[in-house]
Amino acid sequence: MSAHEDEYERVAGAIAIESLLEGLIESGGVSLCLNEPDARPEPIVLMEQHAGETLVMDLSSVDYLLSRLQDGATFFLRGQSQGKVVRTPSLELTEVRHAGGRYLCCSDYPAYLDVLQRRESFRAELRMGMEVPVTLFGHDDLAVQGELKDLSQEGCQVELPLTATGILAQADAEPIKMAFKFPDGTYFEVQGEVRHQKTDPDQQLLRIGFRFTHCSADQERQIWYFVCEIEREASRYKKDNQAGRQPSPLFEAPQKRASGDHIGRRELKHYATPMARRLAKVAAYLDSQMLLLQNGSDVNSRQLSRYADRLMTLHEEDREALLFATRCMTREPLLVRHSLSVAVHLLDLVGTHIPHDLRKAITASAMVHDLGKALVPQVLFQAAKFEGTHRSAMSEHVDLIMSRLNNCHWLSARIAQAVIGGINERMDGSGYPKGLNGDQLHELAKASAIVDVVEAMRRDRADRPARTVQQIYRHLLKNPHQFDPRWIKRYVEHFKALPIGSLVRFSSEQLAWVLRLDAKGNPTEVQVAKCAEPPSNDNLGGLIRGNVTERLGRPVGEVAVST
Repeated sequence: MSAHEDEYERVAGAIAIESLLEGLIESGGVSLCLNEPDARPEPIVLMEQHAGETLVMDLSSVDYLLSRLQDGATFFLRGQSQGKVVRTPSLELTEVRHAGGRYLCCSDYPAYLDVLQRRESFRAELRMGMEVPVTLFGHDDLAVQGELKDLSQEGCQVELPLTATGILAQADAEPIKMAFKFPDGTYFEVQGEVRHQKTDPDQQLLRIGFRFTHCSADQERQIWYFVCEIEREASRYKKDNQAGRQPSPLFEAPQKRASGDHIGRRELKHYATPMARRLAKVAAYLDSQMLLLQNGSDVNSRQLSRYADRLMTLHEEDREALLFATRCMTREPLLVRHSLSVAVHLLDLVGTHIPHDLRKAITASAMVHDLGKALVPQVLFQAAKFEGTHRSAMSEHVDLIMSRLNNCHWLSARIAQAVIGGINERMDGSGYPKGLNGDQLHELAKASAIVDVVEAMRRDRADRPARTVQQIYRHLLKNPHQFDPRWIKRYVEHFKALPIGSLVRFSSEQLAWVLRLDAKGNPTEVQVAKCAEPPSNDNLGGLIRGNVTERLGRPVGEVAVST
């Protein structure tokens, strides 16, 4: 994007700065640009502001820039707020934290902001190889297809064949419907009116400039996301792209993602088991969905349905392999791997005796139950002590994700409310968001709460280390006022004392991961572990089947490993 300095107006009032920054935070995304010649803006997430003190950002998407930023490289942020394009002055990082697979960073607070007055000049150009078809729809089922050449918050330029003149003539009277189809399958419609046109008779082409009209707030957020992703993808085509910038998911073909060994930054060969590699594709969906939520989108109904079906298929094929695979997802963001673990274990706990549609609704609800946490201030996750104010802010994540399920008409509202809305409630009414008690709780809410707590306590947190399953069971049993004793008993009986995915120390002093159990809970298949670390190709030894105790001795106890 480019804009002349005289097109910006400087805003220095403290209240105005805070208001504009709040708009950037609510939109979920901004662009970061280094103060270097030819530097390209990169999409990041602005999480929160502390007026006059600091800005908090999630820079996980630009982790390759962190070393330069920590060495003092300056940058500025740019985004859309209150219908305007806003740019900060030069900033520097003051703090970097790595937690849950994400990089949470702070910078100094801007003393002023620059506001662009002519948004239409703020354009992202598509380079060769970045093909986005645009279809124009006229009256009487007329339609013509062209190609997007550049995009701004205000409008776009499209290259069309000369045969488009008939449809363009209709645009003189009223706006014309335009449909964009991005390589990843994203379909977007908007109305536009012709601003200018240029004819190239040699190529038999028209270059038409459109101004968007009647855009909703959601459409404006989507356009801003497209602009940022076009810039991100265009930066990869520069000859001096030394940083190895990540490809934009918007320009990655679905068939490539489905058939290749790479999903975004995921190299599937590094996952410990074949099932883990298949589960990583579901994780890729949740990760991309989380980023879209941060950019203002709703949950994609079709994709949620598709990946819920995929997770159920994996479970039907080999439930034990899938349970262990959830322990192999340490490359994924914390919210993603927790959501996956809860979905798989809840699906396994409720069993196969209930109708397919009901199981699918339970699975889908569990898959997204925690993604709303990506929409609350991320510094909450770093608090050494969880205060009442933290709890109040955190509880908002439930309503935030529920409000993004509006398009998922196939998903039972009753099941979604029971799982997503009830997973954090407690039998004594001490939970959130509504403080419901045992008599008011759905059975699925009671079951979900136990699965959620077990999976959460098996991972490190800022205020405590990971715990063994035995320690977690004791915690549950000591708190029958919070957790339903009937569901605690069912959980323990179902998953056993040393569940699949436990790292066990045997009397021979050998460590091994439990892969399969018999009906009594005895390990019948384990994989030798070289160290007490999450399972990966680098630290797993051979498989031992059947005669586990003869080879390794009796199980002494579980070793807590945060996965």
